[in-house]
Amino acid sequence: MSQLPPLLIDGSSLDFEALVQVARLGRPVALAEPARARMLQSQAWVAGAGRRDAPVYGVNTGFGSLARVRIPADQTATLSLNLLRSHAAGVGPPVEAPAVRAMMLLRANALAKGVSGCRPLLVETLAAMLNADVLPVVPQQGSCGSSGDLAPLAHLGLVMAEGDHGEAFFDGRRMPAAQAMALAGIPRLQMQAKDGLAITNGAQLTTAIAALACHDAELLVQAAELAAAMSIAALRGSSRAFHPAVHRLRPYPGAIACAASLSRLLQGCALIDSVPEKVQDAYSLRCTPQVLGAVRDQVAFARAQVAIELNSVTDNPVILLPEVRGPEEDDSLPIGDLENHAFSAGLFHGEPVGMAMDVLKIGLCELGSLSERRLYRLTTGSLSQRLPLALIAADKPGLGLLLPQTTAAALVSENKALAWPASVDSIPTCEDQEDHVAMSTTAARRCARVLANAQRVVAVELLGAAHALQFRVDEEGEAALGPALATALRRIHDQLGGLRTDRPVGPEIESLARALPSLVEGLGRDQDLGEAGR
Repeated sequence: MSQLPPLLIDGSSLDFEALVQVARLGRPVALAEPARARMLQSQAWVAGAGRRDAPVYGVNTGFGSLARVRIPADQTATLSLNLLRSHAAGVGPPVEAPAVRAMMLLRANALAKGVSGCRPLLVETLAAMLNADVLPVVPQQGSCGSSGDLAPLAHLGLVMAEGDHGEAFFDGRRMPAAQAMALAGIPRLQMQAKDGLAITNGAQLTTAIAALACHDAELLVQAAELAAAMSIAALRGSSRAFHPAVHRLRPYPGAIACAASLSRLLQGCALIDSVPEKVQDAYSLRCTPQVLGAVRDQVAFARAQVAIELNSVTDNPVILLPEVRGPEEDDSLPIGDLENHAFSAGLFHGEPVGMAMDVLKIGLCELGSLSERRLYRLTTGSLSQRLPLALIAADKPGLGLLLPQTTAAALVSENKALAWPASVDSIPTCEDQEDHVAMSTTAARRCARVLANAQRVVAVELLGAAHALQFRVDEEGEAALGPALATALRRIHDQLGGLRTDRPVGPEIESLARALPSLVEGLGRDQDLGEAGR
């Protein structure tokens, strides 16, 4: 487990860095005391509401289209447990561990706002599971993103709740939930009123996948800019298309930042502007700031959307006690009557994140498409400024990078199909009570697949550009590359144990795809993408 200090879950201060630390590095977590106090207040109100006659959705009524069905006070705990059992209808392979950990953290953080009417013990149990690395088996499919990720979160809830149900991973093994929790020493919960609804109402699987995708997309854009700079140098491109005065005439933040990044990466490179008769480059070189700059802007947009979601309430109903309302609301909204503390709204609807993921995956699709086009030029003799055909060394007949370019083409084509926006789709559920759903989980899952494909496409370009630059170095010396590109080439050499063409290429592509963050560290940057897009 991580040696980082515990992250205090308070419902308000979660950011991307902390989420990634919990999801991937095992940073421990704990419920903040002020959040506990808020949760106790809304829990007390729910407990009282369950004993009164006034209907409060999900507390003393059924769910969805059964909201008109009244539930006796002595059956509200059973209602919560039955909700988890009936909603655990997910199918397909399990969600990967980092996304499950992020989902658990996000659900705990939303409940810590103190407006869900549930016990602090729910958050404390989630924290104990994260700290012990007890991870529910959460099927990938079965959520429409409204009312949130019901099925995935119900599978989480089954692990938390007493009974012979649920599965979890613990100590590297998949096992019944009861066994995993017992081995970890974590007591399972007897469900109470509102507990089941509090666990399941929210778009936390969507947001978990989305948050990790936004984090990784930022790194991928930097890697794509490095790959572009290496290819442009190997192809003896022109620097005039990246001049800041040019981009001030069409001042998109991402394009300005991308052009600046390319200029820094190419600084001192003698290969650039080395063909005096060349008036302009092909679009895949010359228009890199326009395309990757637009991707930068979409990454910034998606990140801003998800940043809001990290600390948002996604429950239904929400319990708005006087302590959690703003002063301007206290004068305008009645708060004395029992009914007016519970507000049924649509905060669980995944549309804001789903649309952001559709935008992001379209951007990443284009990132990969542009990368493949530069790679094609590197491996096509008539387009490559006298690089060897298919980057085949004269003494290595038949060994080159034609097939890696084919791999990149296949991944790019697959991404085009995945880029269809899931959030434009909707199909009614729950007897037409849920008559417009977000499909946000599908959007997020597809975005993650597009991202993984694009990472491999950029890895192929980096491999091709490294071989191409090595040819240039053999001709003109390493000094011709300039400091940034020389560093990048050395890092690729180190990652792969040298540039060779006498071994299978697939493992090299995967190795570079995994190493993208370390390859770009410290190269060509002056600001993060979030700043560039604002």
